[in-house]
Amino acid sequence: MLLRIDRSPQDSVDLPGKSPIIRKVSSATSSVEQVSAKAAVFKSVADLLMPRVCLVCGAMLGDGEEGNCGAERFLCRRCTSDIPFTRFWKLRDNPMSRSFNDLIQKGMGEDVRYVPYGYAAALYFYKDGFREISKALKYRRHFAAGRLFSAMLGDKLLESPLFRDVDLVVPVPLHWTRKLRRGYNQAEVIAKEVAKRLKAPFCAGYVKRSRITHSQTKLGSEERAHNVTDAFSLTAKGRAILRGPCTPKHILICDDVFTTGATAAACALAFINVPAWQAALIHAGHSVRRISVATLAAVER
Repeated sequence: MLLRIDRSPQDSVDLPGKSPIIRKVSSATSSVEQVSAKAAVFKSVADLLMPRVCLVCGAMLGDGEEGNCGAERFLCRRCTSDIPFTRFWKLRDNPMSRSFNDLIQKGMGEDVRYVPYGYAAALYFYKDGFREISKALKYRRHFAAGRLFSAMLGDKLLESPLFRDVDLVVPVPLHWTRKLRRGYNQAEVIAKEVAKRLKAPFCAGYVKRSRITHSQTKLGSEERAHNVTDAFSLTAKGRAILRGPCTPKHILICDDVFTTGATAAACALAFINVPAWQAALIHAGHSVRRISVATLAAVER
């Protein structure tokens, strides 16, 4: 006796010896294979028109690197193995933190009594071809690479007991006119990824750049410090968070490159020189209010 199986019109194609379930699985598998084939063709055409090259040395990235989820997506194997990591996230005292804290001490207002030591770390040294990693994000809108290396920075910070208690991540702001011209702030891209890894709140609206400053690229140490003096201030939202019951205990300032630390220190001083911050320090007891800095790269000095 034969049993009649009702099926919808889309299942009406006869596949001898196969049940309706098997027919659906076969159809889905075929669709996936077709999509994969089309993707492979598209990738081949894209690689022909826009070959993927190492950000550092310019070497062609072969099929061996394809599919990697780490730095190999944007660097060749040789450059990946040669990344000049600073390892500053392991050190409370390092060249970055010394420069950062010295500048804060010099910029503190007369009424400031005490500032906890700020930590500082960068993922790699800004040297040779590795400069191109941060330049790709800053000048060429290479957001994918920027996010990946920023996530690497965040992972390194998470490994360190110095940064595990960060409860607010703030990017160094651009002046609104410069951000309008560029279309984005590279420090925000970095800070967002770091905040995700640290599971800390991200906020780009607490600090603003009060005036237009010259590019720091070709300035000396003293000129850099003078260029950004009083260049940052807290917004109404930033001042409110200091007066509220949830004043952050450890703020992390993020930027792309640390040279002398002048920009990061000036941004930190926007918090430190506000009376509400000092009041929070006085009433904090044993609860420290610290401001630290993390960047993608640091100039080796």
